[in-house]
Amino acid sequence: MTTKTFLVIGGTGKTGRRVVSQLRARGESVRAASRHGEQRFDWSDESTWDAALDGVHGVYVTPLDGSTAAPRFFERAATAGVERVVLLSARGVDVPGYYGDGDVESMLANETALRASGPQWTILRPGWFAQNFSEGIFRAGILAGELRQAAGEGAASFVDTGDIAAVGVAAVTEDGHAGEVYELSGPRAVTFEEATAEIGAATGKPVKYVALPPAEFVEELAGQGWSEADAGMWTAGLSPIARGLEAKISDGVRRALGRDATDFSVFVKNAEAENAWG
Repeated sequence: MTTKTFLVIGGTGKTGRRVVSQLRARGESVRAASRHGEQRFDWSDESTWDAALDGVHGVYVTPLDGSTAAPRFFERAATAGVERVVLLSARGVDVPGYYGDGDVESMLANETALRASGPQWTILRPGWFAQNFSEGIFRAGILAGELRQAAGEGAASFVDTGDIAAVGVAAVTEDGHAGEVYELSGPRAVTFEEATAEIGAATGKPVKYVALPPAEFVEELAGQGWSEADAGMWTAGLSPIARGLEAKISDGVRRALGRDATDFSVFVKNAEAENAWG
């Protein structure tokens, strides 16, 4: 039997490294690609692409935010003979105004280009990551005991990145996922107040959530050294939560894997066991 090789672009990121781990647990041959990873890959240096793609059967792609390079990469992958490509996108990118003034044109362009590129394709559109609380941008606030965000009183059906990875692994290795767009979420929506309360109960260290008006939040981020553009982009990203759009429960995990998505309480328990807030 011929061994198939899988390439994971963004192999050190929140979803990518879990895709790598799950593929290797299945005994698959994997190249974990990033700028400084075991397989060098740089979105801004196309000379790194061909070696990464050589002999690859399937690719899991985490695009670089704001970059226009992914469509060219999909063409290169097709030329290299790649048979399957799984793209990490985002929930709501196909809904006008979903992110307010936020720019999602590059994400939509990536999806359009992948569909037209030739290989079998699958698109993942997850909501907000649960792991943003344990290893992402919310973690500093959790550790400080006060999480300040412009999410209002809205709730989000936070999705576990392990579930995103599991869907990605299934799509890149198994039949039956070609041409599918999987919108991914957790099984219930929680507000930031509820989320911080669950984390505080698990850690024994109370955490307060403070809802800031968008303009005040942008000003606060600027005071922390954020550029105006980045602060505006992050605030726009939070707006679907504040407007109640991210409370939606999506069925992508069940459609792809035949099981329920991981509950936020399970994420909290696992993160605490891993000493994420230690």
